[in-house]
Amino acid sequence: MDKIEHYIDGELRGSSEWLENFEPATGKVSGKIADAGETELQAAVEAARVAFPAWRHTPGAERARWLNRLADLIERNLDSLAKAESDDTGKPITLARTVDIPRAAANLRFFAGAASQFASESHLMEDGAINWTLREPHGVVACISPWNLPLYLFTWKIAPALAAGNCVIGKPSEVTPKTAWLFSRLCIEAGLPNGVLNLLHGRGPGIGAQLINHPDIKAISFTGGTATGKEIARVAAPQFKKLSLELGGKNATLVFDDCDWEKTLEETVRASFANQGQICLCGSRLLIQRNIYERFRGEFVERAKALMPADPREADTRQGAVVSEAHYRKVLTCIDTAREEGGRILCGGEAITPKGRCKEGWFIQPTVIEGLPAGCSTNQQEIFGPVVTLMPFEDEAEALAIANGVNYGLATSIWTRDITRAHRVARYVQSGLVWINCWMRRDLRVPMGGMKQSGVGREGGWEAMRFFTEAKNVTVAFDE
Repeated sequence: MDKIEHYIDGELRGSSEWLENFEPATGKVSGKIADAGETELQAAVEAARVAFPAWRHTPGAERARWLNRLADLIERNLDSLAKAESDDTGKPITLARTVDIPRAAANLRFFAGAASQFASESHLMEDGAINWTLREPHGVVACISPWNLPLYLFTWKIAPALAAGNCVIGKPSEVTPKTAWLFSRLCIEAGLPNGVLNLLHGRGPGIGAQLINHPDIKAISFTGGTATGKEIARVAAPQFKKLSLELGGKNATLVFDDCDWEKTLEETVRASFANQGQICLCGSRLLIQRNIYERFRGEFVERAKALMPADPREADTRQGAVVSEAHYRKVLTCIDTAREEGGRILCGGEAITPKGRCKEGWFIQPTVIEGLPAGCSTNQQEIFGPVVTLMPFEDEAEALAIANGVNYGLATSIWTRDITRAHRVARYVQSGLVWINCWMRRDLRVPMGGMKQSGVGREGGWEAMRFFTEAKNVTVAFDE
């Protein structure tokens, strides 16, 4: 049974209160989690404040060496971290081993490079002056990461914050805290300076709410649900804290009649059900041109049926458990709502019970639904599970109207051989990320974020480094 502790001022610390941690594949308690309160928060903030002066003046190349050292340790511990991630989230261990954990190391290495390459701008004026722009770290910042890609997205936030010279208080999700805790142990092994990074575990309404309201927290980077993002904005805006909010999505997948048939089928199935549909970038609304609708639907459903959930520890498992009992019940309730709205379940729609150790786990069959109008609740509200709806469209204009007809605007994928149409649709679709003839092809240099209720601000590349710094312009006059 794991005992997941806070990481404060370079050491692990427990709490007077503890939460239970569950393994989704078995439905059983796997350990206990320290539940932070005011005492732990004050200790973490003070440690970060004390560490900040030295860390901000540490040369970028030296901060880069620390981040690369942590990346080395992640790669050395790949197997144990992948197992922990799989056990904590219910995702297939193969996915954790090939995507989640390697990406965590890649995040650290990418922003290690940024730490030594991030530069100021200067602008010469014709009347005898020069401007140069300083980019200075904020001080103590908060990084709040979600449960679906725990170490992957945790490092995506803390790496640019540390690279830019900030000291960080991180809060991983209380649903999946294990790899963040293991990472804190790697920080101790690496000898990371005390107070530079601190991790507090606990519930969002508890320590999460206290963290965003603390007056010494200057900036907040959050990934999670839109409702939580609204609450963070409500609390933080009057205090003029800097915010980056990467929120929910109701992403459209647009399939035109001239698509590459085999590639489109393979990738749209993956885009629908990867990580049990628990990725903010998954395509949960599949729009198919009407003249190929029936054929595409038939082949898509057959491939979805073949994705049989099983024990995530098995190397050949491609579909695991959903993350928690609460989320399991939420997704099943959403499927019931789709039935009530008149949707036809083409496959799935039910919980499933694998044999053996997973007989009490939280597994849901990949579910495909058709026959629902674009404006219904099922096609408007984020489900965040292995559930996708199918809708036909006549032409490009109708496809865009359906794709844009939601309050979200995070990601869209477009499948067509007509490159002119692809560029045209990409321009007019209301989405922060657009993939053409691919899905989830990520370049760490490019901006990541959404429009409308999918968030505020952008992460990735120089966007992240700019978010974690404050710009100060200095104008110097000189005589010609």
